[in-house]
Amino acid sequence: MKKLQLIGLVILYTLTFNTAFAVVLKDIKGKVIDASNKQTLPGATIFIPDLKVSAVTNNDGEFVINNLPSKGSYLIEVHYVGYKTATQVVNLALAGALEFALQPTAIETKEIVITGSLISSTSKRNSASSAVVGKDQLLQPSTNLIDALTRIPGVSQITTGSSISKPVIRGLGYNRIVTLDDGIKQQGQQWGDEHGIEIDQFKSDRIEILRGAASLMYGSDALGGVINLLEPSTAPEGQIKGEFITNYSTNNGLTANSLMLNGNENGFVWRARGTYKNAYSFKTPTGYFPNSGFNETDLSGMVGLNKSWGYTHLNVSSFKNNIGFYEPTLDADGNFVKEDGNPFTNDDHKNRDLEYPRQDIRHFKIALNNNFILGNGNLKADFGYQQNQRRELEDGPDPSLFFDLKTYNADLKYYIHETNGWQPVFGLSAESGNSKNKANDEYLIPDYNTYGIGVFAYAKKNWESSTFSIGARYDYRKNNGKELFVDGEEQFAAFQNKFSNVSGALGFTHAFNEEWNFKANAGSAFRAPNPAELASNGVHEGTYRYEVGNSNLNPERSYQVDAALEYEGKIVSASASIYNNYIHNFIYASNNGETIIAEGDQYPVYRYGQVNANLYGAEASLTIHPVTYIHFENTFGYVHAQNQTLDRPLSFIPAASLRNELRFEPKLKGTNDAYLSVGINSAFKQNRVDEVFETKTSGYTLVNAGIGATFNVGKQPIKLSVSANNLLNQKYYDALSRFKPGRFDQENPNLGVYNTGRNITFGLYVPFTLVK
Repeated sequence: MKKLQLIGLVILYTLTFNTAFAVVLKDIKGKVIDASNKQTLPGATIFIPDLKVSAVTNNDGEFVINNLPSKGSYLIEVHYVGYKTATQVVNLALAGALEFALQPTAIETKEIVITGSLISSTSKRNSASSAVVGKDQLLQPSTNLIDALTRIPGVSQITTGSSISKPVIRGLGYNRIVTLDDGIKQQGQQWGDEHGIEIDQFKSDRIEILRGAASLMYGSDALGGVINLLEPSTAPEGQIKGEFITNYSTNNGLTANSLMLNGNENGFVWRARGTYKNAYSFKTPTGYFPNSGFNETDLSGMVGLNKSWGYTHLNVSSFKNNIGFYEPTLDADGNFVKEDGNPFTNDDHKNRDLEYPRQDIRHFKIALNNNFILGNGNLKADFGYQQNQRRELEDGPDPSLFFDLKTYNADLKYYIHETNGWQPVFGLSAESGNSKNKANDEYLIPDYNTYGIGVFAYAKKNWESSTFSIGARYDYRKNNGKELFVDGEEQFAAFQNKFSNVSGALGFTHAFNEEWNFKANAGSAFRAPNPAELASNGVHEGTYRYEVGNSNLNPERSYQVDAALEYEGKIVSASASIYNNYIHNFIYASNNGETIIAEGDQYPVYRYGQVNANLYGAEASLTIHPVTYIHFENTFGYVHAQNQTLDRPLSFIPAASLRNELRFEPKLKGTNDAYLSVGINSAFKQNRVDEVFETKTSGYTLVNAGIGATFNVGKQPIKLSVSANNLLNQKYYDALSRFKPGRFDQENPNLGVYNTGRNITFGLYVPFTLVK
């Protein structure tokens, strides 16, 4: 009832917003043409990211965007298949009829505008190392959201079978990565190994990945980078658009279906989406892994206003995920068996009704995103409420462990319109969280409250071919942990700690010409220890270990530099980057042979401590398009991580990886976007491990393939695809798999579960327009 009341109040605010901020209306008109032959381009998409408005050119290549502010400069981007994305900063006070001349290109058009940085800009003018995964890439079959991002060099995933993935950027994960959804930091027990991020895989139109320290923008936790999920752009005026997505995967019977509708009537915008996924146990090259299926239900919606004073959007989402777990029991031959010793049958493996133990995760979120035109600038105001509930169900519906986390966020940024090339931004953010244990059986972390506040100032200077940026931020955080006695014995001692930090960043970019671009970034960042690191005392279910926190931990402090050189020509595009990240007081859990008897079983004890760490590495990409129908893409990523205090490697660092894909893209009558692809994904061996409690992994090579095309049934496009991953059914362990030998069962370090075997996925994507 409280949730419904909260939603009702915010909807009332959204629909009855006081128009005291209103300014004079402005309409802009324009045309999109081919730069080589001056022919108009019907169906081109025009988008203004900072105002969240879009338009599509008509049959004459013309467009109109109504109800815009009468002043201010905004970045406009124009997309059309087969052409380079065009961008232009337009002063609305001076704008007349616009004309965008797009350059044809053999290189696939890449999303080049970055909005996850403080000021929206093209990638060439953004000093942070960044990459964008567009809609076409997100539609390529993958088992979950993070799995779809690992094609980007420098991005990896911590996996638990096929259902659970957590992002890793340049060797850093968990609370060192900030995930933004609807402009709000996702808060869902990120410290835990055994669950992923609670976000609908299909809800985003594109995802921006910022690699490297980003505390200046997002405060604590953005030590390793940011994953910014961007909602679909609002529909053009007077239209109702939608999409239907369905996938089926042979390995674990995964069915994924998603339906979305998106409308705009005189600036009143709305969107609704429903997604359901269901899978039985996944299969390795040696057989099924029992009770590893999952089911997921996601419902989300948005209502809002796009007017001359800016926009206000209310986003609501409800996520529910049930995941099966299995604690290995082996027979004399080493086969997985049930607790009673009976073997699993094929029907057991393909049963979609999960057995116990299992996990029940629920995440509710409401976010209010605003951008108001105020004076000589814009005020962006984002407010969020989240409730994350995580239940561990061992042998029945009553949870043995139950975390209930409520988080409140507020983020304010005031942007002053560009003057003489300078763009200043001032910001304030605040956060409050409360976590409670609602089960009376098992405890891992105490009840706690956490508070945080930060202020920053940032400025960016643009010249004709260069940019310079500088910023500073102050943060203050406070954690209060509550004591707990169980059966007369102290489980958790009360604690309170306070942390403060000053972060800074410098950035520089320079375009030598149309093809060559250089960028460099230097900055400091910090991360306050989380309550799990400060106060854990119990069995961490799903990780098969007993964790003990340390209330005397200090914040992590990072000092990072990186540089990149980029080239984009007519048939070749390439980039190369290097980075170094030194982290003082790096927090990690380690085991030195200590064990404990808990809940009737023996567990290794992992205690949290601190060391100094250094991570450095490189990323590179090379795309070759010798002719229009051949596409050859190659990426490489490597990270070297050293525990400098103990003079040994850091644990659980991704292996170096090399990805190669050759695509044949013929022009076939009656189809669009036809392709046939073959890919090779290679991971090098990972011998740089902390051998006290981690095992090495061998290198491996996976062969992938795909075929697809868009067909027109009348005027309705339908995209069909078939993809095969691990086509040769290769047996391998990924370096970050939680099921690799030595990590899954400490008592039997030779026990390991291979990563997923051969998987063939059939996909269907149908974009449609109901009202035009």
